[in-house]
Amino acid sequence: MKVVIDRFEGEYAVCEKDDRTMVDIERNRIPSSAREGDVLDIDRDIITVDTAETERRKKEIEELTKDIWK
Repeated sequence: MKVVIDRFEGEYAVCEKDDRTMVDIERNRIPSSAREGDVLDIDRDIITVDTAETERRKKEIEELTKDIWK
């Protein structure tokens, strides 16, 4: 399962699933390098940052919003 970190609240990372529902993940379960907007890959008890998917999504958002800020 993949989720996107929406924000951090105390000891939790509030993450959005593909179906737009939110899930709280204990911060100590995710890599310390994880930041808001990062895509997490959850495979059973192993949680990693999917850097390739994170970059792809960031580029997609930049393309969608590039004309907004002109």
